[in-house]
Amino acid sequence: MRKINKWISKIVSFTIYGLLVCLVITLITSKISGGTPTFFGHEILTVLSGSMEPNIQTGSIISVTPMTKIKGLKKGDIITYKAVDAPNTLITHRIIKVQKSNESLQFFTKGDNNDGLDTFPVPAANIVAQYDHFTIPFLGYLLSFVKSKLGSVLMLIVPGFLLIIWSISSIWKTIKVMDAKKDYPTK
Repeated sequence: MRKINKWISKIVSFTIYGLLVCLVITLITSKISGGTPTFFGHEILTVLSGSMEPNIQTGSIISVTPMTKIKGLKKGDIITYKAVDAPNTLITHRIIKVQKSNESLQFFTKGDNNDGLDTFPVPAANIVAQYDHFTIPFLGYLLSFVKSKLGSVLMLIVPGFLLIIWSISSIWKTIKVMDAKKDYPTK
């Protein structure tokens, strides 16, 4: 029974430490990159609308690779780009048609769940990333919360507090075991 408790204690401690480290890394990378967490060269974005459902659900997180060469993009690829009419807004849609216009490429896009093409063709200069076909549903809601001021504070304080409580509990149990050994005479 003691061995099982020891293993459970180690697993819980490792989990809390791991969670704390992951949250700190996520917060630091999102602050350094201006709000977009990055892991091993892939950016993590939160999907805010249902335009790509059912393939990509609202509230999901997706992994995208920042684009360096636009020429390899083709019909059917899913890209993330700056909206033509709102450059601070990122949109992730599927390429429907690629067209050359005055020595530059334009991409006609559409959300899988939308009836028609997007209003404006996307200039190559607006494309920022390509979808990696990696999605985790609903985790985007948590990521959005973590990126908020309240979420940042809570996600650092709560795991730290749990770690302190777990450490105090472990120390208390160890003291009780040591006291119990003192009460029994040894031969």
